[in-house]
Amino acid sequence: MSEFDDLMRQKAVALKYNPDKNGAPVIVASGMGYLAERITETAMEAGVPVYEDDSLATLLTQLQLGSEIPTELYQAIVDIYIYFLGYVPERENPDTGAAEDRPEGIEDTALEE
Repeated sequence: MSEFDDLMRQKAVALKYNPDKNGAPVIVASGMGYLAERITETAMEAGVPVYEDDSLATLLTQLQLGSEIPTELYQAIVDIYIYFLGYVPERENPDTGAAEDRPEGIEDTALEE
């Protein structure tokens, strides 16, 4: 199978969780192929944790943007958030150019196939 075929099979979904606004994480980006690759690259560049799960990415890409994660998938999403619980990457502050820590807690997550 070619590299192009591999790329075209990729799927990615970005989630955002804000407990003050939503009862569950919300899909903020979703795509396949080149778009999936770009979602993953953007997440990594922004210091957002990326978790690979083919089955979950496939299920989530079938949902509409802006929709909350269905209750049937809560446990899978909780497992991902637990996995990243201690994840605090450094980011560069665009105003000062200095590295700054990301606030504790996971607000953004990207899933890829």
